Order: sequence, then C-alpha cells, then structure tokens
Amino acid sequence: MRSRYSAYVLKLSDYLLATWHPSTRPASLDFEPGQRWLGLQVLAGHHPDDGHATVAFVARSKLAGRAQRLAETSRFVREGGRWFYVDGDLQA
Repeated sequence: MRSRYSAYVLKLSDYLLATWHPSTRPASLDFEPGQRWLGLQVLAGHHPDDGHATVAFVARSKLAGRAQRLAETSRFVREGGRWFYVDGDLQA
C-alpha cells in the first residue's frame, strides 16, 4: 500500500500498472495536474489468508488550493509471490 501511494506521489504509472491485477487494471493512468499529495494514514489491515488482504487508508492531497481526502478499503491478491491491487471501496 505504501509503495503504491509513493508511486502516485512520484507519478510512476509504470509501477502502478505493474502492481495492479490484470483483471481490473486500466489501460493507462492519468494524473491530476497540480495535485500535491500530503500524506498517507493506514487505518487497518486484514490478512485472512496467504493470498488475500485488505487495507483501509486515508490519503490527503491538495489541488488548486483545496484540500482533498481519499478514504478507501483496498483489496489485494497474492499471485506468484507478488501482491497486486485488485480494487477498492471508497468511503464517504
């Protein structure tokens, strides 16, 4: 989770796509021009077995002088010894 957040901060689309599960991975990523990421807070993690995990987090950013907050519970799967982001549920 932290590595994917860092990749968003650094706009590393190749890394993000490589760590996104092929079943849900978009063809490409666009970054919001001028968005500045301010921090990540991991709230909880759940690891029910060796192949699945969820991570609840809040990421904060600023765009055009306005604070933004992204809260999500992300789902990950482990395949071939590597973790992949599958999808997530946004929180209000």
